[in-house]
Amino acid sequence: MCHACVMETVKQRMLSRRHVLTAAPAIAAATVAGGAFAPRAYAQEGRRIVDMTYVIDADFPTWSGPPGIETEQLAKFEESGFNAFKMTVFEHTGSHVDAPLHFSADGLSVDEIAPENLVCPLCVIDIRAKADADVEAQVTPEDLQAWIDAHGDIPDGALVAMNSGWQQYVATEKFAGLDENGVRHYPGFHVEAAQMLIEQTGAVAIATDSLSLDIGSTQSFDTHYAWLPTGRYGVENIANLDQVPASGAMVFVGAPTHRGGSGGPARILAMV
Repeated sequence: MCHACVMETVKQRMLSRRHVLTAAPAIAAATVAGGAFAPRAYAQEGRRIVDMTYVIDADFPTWSGPPGIETEQLAKFEESGFNAFKMTVFEHTGSHVDAPLHFSADGLSVDEIAPENLVCPLCVIDIRAKADADVEAQVTPEDLQAWIDAHGDIPDGALVAMNSGWQQYVATEKFAGLDENGVRHYPGFHVEAAQMLIEQTGAVAIATDSLSLDIGSTQSFDTHYAWLPTGRYGVENIANLDQVPASGAMVFVGAPTHRGGSGGPARILAMV
């Protein structure tokens, strides 16, 4: 079909409001009756969905500094009958996945992460008190052991998330943590905690509510190098950890699937 024909067809369909408004009640009724409207089903079960994803734009802080996303509008509804944008995205921006390939020569790319490893029991390690006292507080083996003592073993396939309370700074310069010398400061995972998870648990992912798996001032990225080359993945800039329990929730990591990618922005949802 020619380009002009496609545009004319889109215009006619989108501008035919009578058809949409007439059909909408029937579509809604059929959807609910068929059980496809998941949020209502979860509500009936006493479950709720928590969005653990930041909305990103050119102002969202990135580890490297420059904006992580740029958009260009290629089609406007008023002119073409539809909207369309071209996006240029840095893989490691916003709430995003670090694939094993990010810190290994031949690790799994983001599209190769097994789907079963993207649906995970969520374990939240609360280090907010430590982070209040130390901007480079770290999740340590002692923190993991305290969680285990309180909640039982870390489940196989778990995503273990650091809640340092860093989200409270997301709209401020403190989130990126740059000091006057250009050095970053924010919390992360201690490499020994990563090693404990590798050696003693079946966890498949770790997550931070800061810009990195490692603390801000690292020069060696020990946690990245310990964790990712084992085939496990990371999530950085996870949001709303204060809205989920320490244990018992399930998290769904909507990782991107661009071939050969070292990571990418992800839609992350928890079912509580």
